[in-house]
Amino acid sequence: MPRPRKLLIGGLIGLAALVAGVALARPYARAGVLVARAVGAGGWPGRLAGLAGRETFTERDVVVPTRHGPMAGRAYEPARAAAPPTLVVPGVNPAGLDDPRLEDFARALAAAGLPVVTIAPDDLVAFAVTAADTDRIEDAAAWLADRVALTGGGRPGLVGVSFAGGLAIVAAGRRSVRDRLAFVVSLGGHGDLPRVLRFLCTGELADGTRLRPHDYGTAVVLLNVLDGLVPPEDAAPLREAVLAFVEASTIELIDPAAARPAFERARALESALSEPAAAWMRRVRARDIEGAGPLLLPYALAIGGDPALSPERSPAPRAPVFLLHGEGDNVIPTIETDRLAASLAEWTEVRALVTPLLMHADIAPATRLRDGWRVVALWADVLGRR
Repeated sequence: MPRPRKLLIGGLIGLAALVAGVALARPYARAGVLVARAVGAGGWPGRLAGLAGRETFTERDVVVPTRHGPMAGRAYEPARAAAPPTLVVPGVNPAGLDDPRLEDFARALAAAGLPVVTIAPDDLVAFAVTAADTDRIEDAAAWLADRVALTGGGRPGLVGVSFAGGLAIVAAGRRSVRDRLAFVVSLGGHGDLPRVLRFLCTGELADGTRLRPHDYGTAVVLLNVLDGLVPPEDAAPLREAVLAFVEASTIELIDPAAARPAFERARALESALSEPAAAWMRRVRARDIEGAGPLLLPYALAIGGDPALSPERSPAPRAPVFLLHGEGDNVIPTIETDRLAASLAEWTEVRALVTPLLMHADIAPATRLRDGWRVVALWADVLGRR
């Protein structure tokens, strides 16, 4: 039986179609289809979404040229494209292009007649947030804008998820693409990376309040600074052990039984570490935010200050910016969207929405009708910028 959340969001499709008038050709109908497919609505809502958004599409791998070398991408191409393509960039994730959430989102867009190209910048795949990946996103957006065969002469959109959300906004403000994009969307992204790193290490928010950070954040910070924490010969083995633990923790959320071998591999890698690398791995495994955070903070702040990593420290895009953030996010806190919206408002059009429909970069277990409708309305605005 479909969960109430899925029935509720799916019901928005019918309402969206009534508002839009004809169906898929209008932004509200396309947005309703997108949201219903993204949450995996079942039952009659899923069937309704299938009727409204039934474009056939093909998937193929592409190679995207960048100043740092070629980068793998994947194109989702509807048989009858309703708009120029959108470039979608996931956050830190070892699955890269094959992450199921990224694939589901891209397919939801393609089924609604919207072409998509996904990329997985090299450093984000390795859990690193670097200026090189901002370059890669910029180069990919410029490449897509140049692809007349894909864009039909129009302007592509750009969507970044999690840490890629902030990097995407920085990239969109650069000269090569700032006048060539239809919109920029940040899903759970950041405005100022040092501020986020401080939160992940201390739990302190920018307004002086506190929120316990997700323990995932400890591993992300450690992976970005471990070269300064352990001898050079121990850095690679520690990185491998931490990544193994993060992968096991991710699997555990979906299938606890399947996660056991992954945790055993992480423990085996830990047993081979020498000190102080072994001590750092013990902190990660114990999810010891309070113990690890203050030790990591000086190193984290030292690497996070590059303006290329923070939209609040970089030139603003000229394209309209849409900020969508999950309420109560404890990886990249919600206050980041509030601060970023205020920072960008002087320079470009900004629309921000904080919603209980999202967690960090995932779907929350329940929502109210008005919350679902607000998400549909925001995406309708995004999709109408063509």
